[in-house]
Amino acid sequence: MLQLVQNSHNTGPSRLAVSGPAGVGVTTLPIAFMKLIVAVIRPEKLADVKRALFQVGVTGMTLSRVSGHGGERDVVQQYRGESVVLEFHEKVRIEMACSEEFVERTLQAICDGARTGEVGDGKIFVLPLDHTVRIRTGERDNDALTAVNADEIMRQTQLELRVPTRGDY
Repeated sequence: MLQLVQNSHNTGPSRLAVSGPAGVGVTTLPIAFMKLIVAVIRPEKLADVKRALFQVGVTGMTLSRVSGHGGERDVVQQYRGESVVLEFHEKVRIEMACSEEFVERTLQAICDGARTGEVGDGKIFVLPLDHTVRIRTGERDNDALTAVNADEIMRQTQLELRVPTRGDY
């Protein structure tokens, strides 16, 4: 029998209880929940979002230039004397895999970095992620999510964001 066992205080990972007939031989295994977070944002907010993500420890991401149409109004431009309706707007799609413990801080960082308060700020999608494999080492799941140079990236980000003091001059 398989049964999902939630941590009683919701502070740690859930565990999967595996038992034989009539509850004999109960074993619990930790479950590492992972999520794929996909954000579609304004291109001019990419640097702000990246900075916010690095501040909360999320350093691995994949970027794509995309076009889309949401709540924004169509833009009419003149091209060689003709009116052209631009229905789709340039956006940046950011994809990142993260462990369950990083989901909320990742969502908040994206919102903080991308928000202008105007229509067209973007959307964030959170999807379940079954497995992850780091090709180079064969590491799997949460072990494959941590950037090899995450500590170095965090230190560099902290230095870049640090406000200089009089002693620095």
